Amino acid sequence: MKKLLLFCLLAGITHVASAQDLRYYLSDSVSYNPAIPKPKDIIYHEVGEWHVTHDRLVNYMKAVAAAAPDRIKLETMGFTYEKRPQVLLIITSPANHRRLEEIREQHVKLSDPSQSASVNIDNMPIVVWIGHSIHGNEPSGANASLLTAYHLAAAQGRDIEDLLDKTVILLDPSFNPDGLQRFSTWANQHKSKNLVSDPNSREFNEVWPGGRFNHYWFDLNRDWLPSVHVESRNRLRWFHQWKPNILTDHHEQGSNATFFFQPGVPSRVNPLTPARNQELTAMLGKFHARYLDRIGSLYFTKENYDDFYYGKGSTYPDINGCIGILFEQASSRGHVQETSNGLLTFPFTIRNQFVTALSTLEGARSLRKEFLTYQRDFYKNEQAEVAADPVKAYIFQNNDDHTSTREFMDMLGRHGINLYSLKNKVSIGSNNYSPQGAYIVPLNQPGYKLIKTIFSRTKEYKDSLFYDITSWTMPLAFGIKADELNAAQLAQAGTTEVRLISLATGPETGKPYAYLMHWSELLAPAALNELLGKGILAKVATRPFERQVEGVTARHEAGTIMIPVQLQQLAPENLRKQLQEVAEKYKTGLVEVSGGEASAGVDLGSSRFVTITRPSIAMITGAGVNATDAGEIWHLLDQRMNMQSTHLEQTMFNRADLDRYNTLIMVGGQYNELNKEKLKNWVQAGGTLIVTEEAVSWAAQNGLTNVKFKTPASAVDSSKQRLNYTQREEVDGAQQMSGAIFGAEADLTHPLAFGFTGKTVSLFKANKVYPEKSKNPYATPFWYGNDPLQSGWVSRNNLEAVKNSAAVIVTTVGSGRVISIADNPAFRAFWLGGSKLFMNAIFFGRIIDAASGRSE
Repeated sequence: MKKLLLFCLLAGITHVASAQDLRYYLSDSVSYNPAIPKPKDIIYHEVGEWHVTHDRLVNYMKAVAAAAPDRIKLETMGFTYEKRPQVLLIITSPANHRRLEEIREQHVKLSDPSQSASVNIDNMPIVVWIGHSIHGNEPSGANASLLTAYHLAAAQGRDIEDLLDKTVILLDPSFNPDGLQRFSTWANQHKSKNLVSDPNSREFNEVWPGGRFNHYWFDLNRDWLPSVHVESRNRLRWFHQWKPNILTDHHEQGSNATFFFQPGVPSRVNPLTPARNQELTAMLGKFHARYLDRIGSLYFTKENYDDFYYGKGSTYPDINGCIGILFEQASSRGHVQETSNGLLTFPFTIRNQFVTALSTLEGARSLRKEFLTYQRDFYKNEQAEVAADPVKAYIFQNNDDHTSTREFMDMLGRHGINLYSLKNKVSIGSNNYSPQGAYIVPLNQPGYKLIKTIFSRTKEYKDSLFYDITSWTMPLAFGIKADELNAAQLAQAGTTEVRLISLATGPETGKPYAYLMHWSELLAPAALNELLGKGILAKVATRPFERQVEGVTARHEAGTIMIPVQLQQLAPENLRKQLQEVAEKYKTGLVEVSGGEASAGVDLGSSRFVTITRPSIAMITGAGVNATDAGEIWHLLDQRMNMQSTHLEQTMFNRADLDRYNTLIMVGGQYNELNKEKLKNWVQAGGTLIVTEEAVSWAAQNGLTNVKFKTPASAVDSSKQRLNYTQREEVDGAQQMSGAIFGAEADLTHPLAFGFTGKTVSLFKANKVYPEKSKNPYATPFWYGNDPLQSGWVSRNNLEAVKNSAAVIVTTVGSGRVISIADNPAFRAFWLGGSKLFMNAIFFGRIIDAASGRSE
């Protein structure tokens, strides 16, 4: 058996050279094409000497692609929020490049059982996606991509030619360009000529929010499935265009660790992932172990990390016939840091990432047919699973919120899932579905497992420890009713081509008296905010009412927005034009009425219609605040609702003039530096303070509310039980609230519930904040009943604490309100069902007393 070039490469990799020398990474036994620029030629420093900035990283990728056009084609997948390019290098042999589209088309057929049998894989290249640094402050991966790109472009000889002939490599140098740029700037600006290794040094301790996150402070490694963010959407388009066989996800972990590669903990693999997936992962792991052994790097496997949540980069591939591989390198964070394993240098971390990229490619080449066969079998076996599954399709509908429904449909489309409109009326339990707005997702299509993970509810688990959330049932998150259909129900329902339902806009009356706008639509708050910003006066109905329209009763629920014509500064025709433009922009619907009399309920001139004040919002951010929680609110307001919000550091809050704000937001975190008396005085003067998750506890502890809390019983009775020391991690871990979905009961007459039509609202809980219900019978508009768990893992003790606890409590403080939301209503930006609650708090918090009929 011939000696492989990649082993030759590693034979010299233990050569001890300066960190400012490519010989530290590359082997002297490998010849490189001198016409290909080395990284230093483009980025102006050696790999590992400084942290590469994203702009220089892209410059190098462009340069190496230009220098080796026979091997590399550079594509721009899209742009981040900060308009940085997301580039992808397609690397393969010159012969493969000449028929690249043919290779792609043939490869994609492996994921379609109707075509895969005709595909000959004997000489088919394997497709490998190598992805780096989705957390921007885990930079060794992105820096290693410089070496991988150089090696694949410049290495010479029969072995590299064979590798490129048998593989199509999709090199993604930076999953998170904005975060990488932020972190590299931080690390470089604090680097000393005489390197400092003290972990206490500023170089190793970023300021808030750090480089881990994208522009909106989101963890992009949780966004593969919901695909909310532009970075994820850009990447997914290319993922599904190519359907790779292997995807590597290069991360970093704590500095005192070594190097991790998958498989992860065996008991924490999602049950939808086939056993063969883990077998191939283990087979590939043998290559990683061999390559790391050759350079003497310590490593571990089958510990700490799991393959459960399909929204991560190393698990999303697993539900798509691909093998996702997680790499975790101990992080130097800066350039060199003291650790329990000695001095950890940045070049050392880069070398391990580079070596495992090479081991992945060698494993892919050696196991090429096994991986290609697995991908074909994955989708072929799904057909048998569909046949055995009593569930044949899912049906969903929400005619009260067309925008959320459209968002849900778009999310399905990003994953290549086909859906159809309902043909005939059907009832499933208490849910009625009509052809006007109901859709069906059949399971008999490629992606059966992916569809199951999107729609399924789960309450039973093999393990009680999780690295991330335990449930993500998407219809619950989007606030959409959904049901399973068996074969008979699917046949009865019937399907037809998708028909998009638009919200009806009422006809013009000729001489309008007022306009009515639905509040149930997702973007109604955005529309209202824009109208208020134009100086248009708007009122909210705090009671339902009915009108007679050509003999037909039209019912309008509490929360309906009314814009009276005569109270405006605008001329009627100008008002109509502006209202129609805003309604069309946000898809809210608009009804024109010719008179103020109601056939039932309150008339339009009633005091039950309360004038709305435009929110002026500030959110406390900075050190101590949970960045992802704050980012979720920022994204909700800025991206979805087109609303401005000021971000105040605690020190700035202490000296700012708060009179310019009528709404303050505090998410989970620590607020030790905040001037509590100033905050309390602001609320007493009429401000609305919205606190979520741990901030609910903080507000109570600091005298802003009188909220009391339930405490879960201990998991272990030390007087009766003695446990082994090694059981501690399991016992303590099982008591964590990793994240589950609970159904909160809602008082639909309360202003905070305006726009909701169902009495149960699904909320996501990933904390141990369990408020007791208020003694004021009107102050707990959302609460959990005796059976609140809808999906996910929760320990028995924590479940008992959730039962009959409050989800939302309103506290009157002087002339102001404190709205305590115990959970995360905007979780990861895809929890659209809870965002309505949060927007209600912003717009209607000030009118809660007025809604009861009393003046403010």
